[in-house]
Amino acid sequence: MGGLSEQIKDAAPAAKRFEENPVRILFVSLGCDKNLVDSEQMSGILSGEGFYFTDDEDEADVVVINTCCFIGDAKQESIDDIIYYGELKNKGKLKGIIVCGCLAQRYPEDIKKDLPEVDAIVGTTAYDKIADAVRQVMAGEKTCILESENRVLYRPENRQLSGTGHSAYLKVAEGCDKRCTYCIIPKVRGSYRSFPMEELIEEARSLAQKGVVELCLVAQEITVYGVDLYGKKSLPQLLERLCEIDGIKWIRLLYCYPEEIDDALIRVIAGQDKICNYIDMPVQSGSDDVLRRMGRRCTSSDILDTVKRLRSAIPDICLRTTFISGFPGESDGDHEKSLRLLEQADFDRVGVFAYSPEEGTVACEMDGQIDDEIREARRDELMSFQQKLRFENDGKLIGRVVDVFIEGRDVESGVYVGRTYRDAPDVDGLIFLETDEQLMSGSFVKARITGNSGYDLTGEEVR
Repeated sequence: MGGLSEQIKDAAPAAKRFEENPVRILFVSLGCDKNLVDSEQMSGILSGEGFYFTDDEDEADVVVINTCCFIGDAKQESIDDIIYYGELKNKGKLKGIIVCGCLAQRYPEDIKKDLPEVDAIVGTTAYDKIADAVRQVMAGEKTCILESENRVLYRPENRQLSGTGHSAYLKVAEGCDKRCTYCIIPKVRGSYRSFPMEELIEEARSLAQKGVVELCLVAQEITVYGVDLYGKKSLPQLLERLCEIDGIKWIRLLYCYPEEIDDALIRVIAGQDKICNYIDMPVQSGSDDVLRRMGRRCTSSDILDTVKRLRSAIPDICLRTTFISGFPGESDGDHEKSLRLLEQADFDRVGVFAYSPEEGTVACEMDGQIDDEIREARRDELMSFQQKLRFENDGKLIGRVVDVFIEGRDVESGVYVGRTYRDAPDVDGLIFLETDEQLMSGSFVKARITGNSGYDLTGEEVR
């Protein structure tokens, strides 16, 4: 961390120059919450070196696009954004375009060839070079920086938070070792590398001092945190230390693989009031044959056992999961097994993605590729079934008093918008709260749930 402080001090003369002739940067962050953390860290680096930011594309000198390429739709969104800003550049509204993130790491040569409007490419292990890239672009130079000596294990002290600033993601590791056959992430992000615990604690304290009250722990998988550094799973120890930080009220766990959820982790969740009774546990399929072809390391029986252990120790736990529909070779019977697992596990929150064949993955070369229409139909059937289950389960919450994290207020209706412990930011539902009191964003209030509609709840404040 001290190295960054020195870097910022050394950049002071440069910062003064930029104040005299400021470079205004528009940041576009696509993809997952892990990508958002990277964007916030890059923004911190740029801010520390005297660059300015704008949300107005007509004012921007440079646009930085942090891309995603996990599935086909994400890849297309990234390409569409590059083309859109390329058209603005051709009209003289931008001086430069910088492409970062997974698409940049995965396809640098294709970007150079097919998207000549891009001026700089910054890879997933070179974020600390983002300021150098901006300076080169402003000097009229093209550049491609795919790697850095820091290998992205680099945590800027002046990370620039997006959103309300009361909830933030804490990325505990980079990369993945699981090698699921459908996933390109290990090739793009590399092997699993945990961030040192002391750095994470320092960052969490810094976030709390900035007003963050909810920490959402993320990585490609958080349950194996620390194995590479400390020789054992260390997430329980990290959680206990995070719970000691003043100002942090909620800690939420995202992306826990079911086979890695052990009794030590369950005990910590059950025993610490600050840890939300919530886990995002991707399962992907209810068919053992499909799970085996996916390279997953559990069976449907293992998944149900994990669900049973969690619900036994934490009766009110909220379980979120994801499924992939239409994986190569998936039969009608396999699809029925996924529907059956949904019903047996009674998951509270579910996302379903139609399988996306990605070049460079094992699954892309498998026999039995399934037509788009079938993949999407199976996705829709899983989601429709889940929506029915969710409406029934949310209906059982009516009358219950819960803590609500206030995120804002609808100006027209005067109704406050918040989340319960059962809802992660951006992916789950909301609760709309009626009260005569003036509530502050980032505060917590007690509320009685009065109804449910679709994926959202309604409630009233309890004084």
